[in-house]
Amino acid sequence: MAKRISIITTSYNSGKTIRDTLESVLRQTFRDYELIIKDGGSTDDTINICREYEPRFSGRMVLVSEPDQGIYDAMNVGLSLATGDIIGILNSDDYYTTDDILQKVAEALRDPMLDAVYGDVHYVSPHNLHRCIRYYSSERFRPSLMRYGFMPAHPSFYCRKSVYDRYGMFDKSYRIAADFDLLLRFIYFGKIKTKYLPLDFVTMRTGGISTSGLRSHLKVLKEHHTSLKRNGVKSDYFTSACRFLYKLKELRIKP
Repeated sequence: MAKRISIITTSYNSGKTIRDTLESVLRQTFRDYELIIKDGGSTDDTINICREYEPRFSGRMVLVSEPDQGIYDAMNVGLSLATGDIIGILNSDDYYTTDDILQKVAEALRDPMLDAVYGDVHYVSPHNLHRCIRYYSSERFRPSLMRYGFMPAHPSFYCRKSVYDRYGMFDKSYRIAADFDLLLRFIYFGKIKTKYLPLDFVTMRTGGISTSGLRSHLKVLKEHHTSLKRNGVKSDYFTSACRFLYKLKELRIKP
């Protein structure tokens, strides 16, 4: 039976966006959660905002602010602090699209045969949160597609903590694709039991480390290839690059 959900939020100078993140967590109808904020030592008002909100979480917020080695190191710190049975990631410039996301996750993971669930996300302009730039659906994902560089939308991925205990945390040697490497280990090799939920989990502002133009896409391609090679999956740059053509169909403007 699904119990407590640990939400891990990493931040660094996120004062302009983290209020939306915190408000969206507070609006969730499912209440048995903890929010772990791992801040990298922000120099803006991020920490003051978090402390302002902390009483509203009634003891369910854990705040740690100290220098780290980047976003995946911060996520690993969050994972090490998590006490929940289920773990999800919510970045500090993103927010839940609807108020029942955690409820839907908890309901699905009451099935003891399931290890994880995932769904969809959509991207918006940071200047106009009502303007959808693209809609990323995980509906067509299959584990066999990971050799082409495909994966479920990671911000929608909620997984039992026992899977992290079994297969490990994020590999900090990756700058931009440790999430792909993690899911490759969990889904492709670990063959964990997953289920797609037809939900728009998260609203994401464009401009993150994985959505920052051609240079970012080339870095993703290189790191995907490195992960596949390290894990003994036969692939090449051409095979991995095919996902960018397919994404034209998968990433679409939502009406």
